[in-house]
Amino acid sequence: MDQLQHMLAELGAGGFWGAFLANVILVVCIILLSILANWITKKVVLQIISRYIHKTRYQWDNILLERKVFHKLSHVVPAIIIYGFSFMFPAYQEGIVKGVSIYMNLVSILVVNAFLNAVNDIYCTYEISKARPIRGYIQMLQIFVWIIGAILAISTLAGKSPLLLLSGIGALSAVLLLVFKDSLLGLVAGVQLASNDMVQVGDWIDMPKYGADGSVIDISLNTVKVQNWDKTITTIPAYALISDSFKNWRGMISSGGRRIKRAVYVDTGSIVFCTPEMIGSFRKIHYLRDYIDQKAEEIEQYNLQNGIDRSSRVNGRALTNIGVFRAYIQHYIERHPRIHPGMTRMVRQLEPGPNGLPIEIYAFSNTTEWAVYEGIQSDIFDHILAVAPEFGLRVFQNPSGHDLQRLSAAASPGTPPEEPHRLLQGAE
Repeated sequence: MDQLQHMLAELGAGGFWGAFLANVILVVCIILLSILANWITKKVVLQIISRYIHKTRYQWDNILLERKVFHKLSHVVPAIIIYGFSFMFPAYQEGIVKGVSIYMNLVSILVVNAFLNAVNDIYCTYEISKARPIRGYIQMLQIFVWIIGAILAISTLAGKSPLLLLSGIGALSAVLLLVFKDSLLGLVAGVQLASNDMVQVGDWIDMPKYGADGSVIDISLNTVKVQNWDKTITTIPAYALISDSFKNWRGMISSGGRRIKRAVYVDTGSIVFCTPEMIGSFRKIHYLRDYIDQKAEEIEQYNLQNGIDRSSRVNGRALTNIGVFRAYIQHYIERHPRIHPGMTRMVRQLEPGPNGLPIEIYAFSNTTEWAVYEGIQSDIFDHILAVAPEFGLRVFQNPSGHDLQRLSAAASPGTPPEEPHRLLQGAE
């Protein structure tokens, strides 16, 4: 500074203006030097680092580069230069040092945040990340880093120890707990969700209270994002998954089978005992041949052993068309190529109601893919509805307007008395 002022004095700029001009020249030189150092760091040093990183076979260093950890770190270089030349301005040295300290504090926070984001990205490259996401913990660490950075910045400006500021914050703990309530609840929920393996990214969950029915696409500190099947996105508070109930379909997907649980309603008026002609026709069905022979022999032996008088069809045991129909469906689903053989396969009767006798099929498809599952289920019930008349059974259906018109026409003068009843049965 003295040499520069002496040179300016020789050029005719002495006194106050010489000192002022010397300070301006030094400030400009320091700024130009800082810009040059920053340019060299970014255009030369970072380019060399980037080329070296792209040549390595590791993926984690590429992620650090994508998150611009090194780019943010390069901002420290101008601050170091300014700090190094601060002694040349004794009157402003303290303020310059404080400003540089706060700037480097901010740069450090940005570097740490970028590094933590890179850590999360690196962790997401592993399969375990779906079962144990750490994004919530990363966000909590980032909040902690910002709090520490703010405390250090305030303590630097005040010229006091950070410990004194921390002791003052203790009095504001209640306010902080209120402000960060959602974050704290989200942190606790994230720990419980991860430790209990309650939900993962990619799980299909159903939470009617929040209108969520779809796949989990993101789990963060405060929220869980669910992409519904209509492509809308529902955001659920993370702690709601702990406080409220929800359905997770992961077990169904991992089992490899999806449940089919649907009933066919049979008109009870079509249920009868099997005649010899009906039994003869049932024997021609491949799935029923062995069943009919075994069941007929069992019934015959029972009736003979108990001396049953078969002159009345009410006495003893006999085959019914509904029982044979149920046995046929059971054999059909057991031999179906798209029904899972290792899971429950059952055909059962439910309680009769106003719509007839429900015959329920309870089985599992050997795929969990939605479209394929629906196709399998539809094919099965297409077949069942088509073969029901072969057993003398009528599938129940409420009369439509067309059926009522036919009834009205059949009830007109000149129609035989039994015709409306026959048409009504046909409608059912």
